[in-house]
Amino acid sequence: MNRLALLVSLALAAGAAARAAQQPPAASDERLYLVSYRPGPAWVAGKPLAEQPLREHGRYMLGLYTKGALKFAGPFTDDAGGAAAFEAASAEEAQAIVAADPAVSSQVFLAELHPWALVDWEKRAKK
Repeated sequence: MNRLALLVSLALAAGAAARAAQQPPAASDERLYLVSYRPGPAWVAGKPLAEQPLREHGRYMLGLYTKGALKFAGPFTDDAGGAAAFEAASAEEAQAIVAADPAVSSQVFLAELHPWALVDWEKRAKK
């Protein structure tokens, strides 16, 4: 992913985080999933994350964001991969979203997917 794509990805994640912080979690049939990415067999050894072949991954993430599924995403600052939080209607749909990620299908990244529940800390703090 080139620096511009990386910056766009980070800006989108920051904007989503700011919007989410202003709104309580919405009740819906969709579930939240967290995927953690780490270097896979096609990771280019000796190159930082910004120099890995992740352009299509960035485009895919942007597509998920524009569809409203992607809530947060970004790289780890130690070049060890990244993470993303997204909504899907089922575990099968979530697995399909991760499997369709070009960075996963090309094995630049290995992905670990988990269903995720957010805690409403604001509500708990007010009790």
